[in-house]
Amino acid sequence: MTEIRFHEMADGRRIAHRFAPGQGPTLVFLPGYMSDMSGSKAAALFEMAVHTGRACLLVDYSGCGASDGDFADGTLSRWRDEVVAVIEAAALDKVVLIGSSMGGWLMLMVADALPDKVHSMIGIAAAPDFTDWGIAQMDKGLLADGETIYEDNPYGPEPTPTHPAFWADGQANLQLETPIEFYGPVRLLHGQRDEDVPFDLSLRLCEMLRSDDVQVTFIKDGDHRLSRETDIAVLMRTVADLLLARDPES
Repeated sequence: MTEIRFHEMADGRRIAHRFAPGQGPTLVFLPGYMSDMSGSKAAALFEMAVHTGRACLLVDYSGCGASDGDFADGTLSRWRDEVVAVIEAAALDKVVLIGSSMGGWLMLMVADALPDKVHSMIGIAAAPDFTDWGIAQMDKGLLADGETIYEDNPYGPEPTPTHPAFWADGQANLQLETPIEFYGPVRLLHGQRDEDVPFDLSLRLCEMLRSDDVQVTFIKDGDHRLSRETDIAVLMRTVADLLLARDPES
């Protein structure tokens, strides 16, 4: 994998990213909550892109992975602005946004910010609006009062925090209440054994997208992460089929 580069934001925080030049549109992977570009899906996507000569960009949000910052300061708007800044600094013409879990929420916000650059989107257990449907009413009250809440983390020993600023920003950026003005191709992958994000949320997202070119793929025995070799193979085929359909001469 190529070396880590850093993009400096206006306030001085440095955003880590890896970029592989190649044919476009550029694949841009957006990790999930408390995740980074070292994950198995991101690594597999980058390796595939390098092997096939496709351009690919991986990004660590501030407070995650190799980027500067404190995770407690992170919000969807802050991370969207970082992704947009890295895309623009790299002078990318067209991008395919590939968002995993929270990254599937973030990709909708990035697409809204860069309407002329986003070629298409792929959601992997996309989780838009989880600050609304994924948090108990009592916990919402605590967050509104400025308290951080902690939940059991099935993927590690430390509990998962939700900070008040992140929650408030999420509530200000809900996507599923009105039609989503995106008209390009969208592919949504979701495991039906996902215990974190209900798989019917992908159907709801399909319904709210203005695009007619939306396909939803359910993996019956798939969990939330969709990081098994078979799951990653589905993702790679989805990427390849999407690019081939839109770029038949590549």
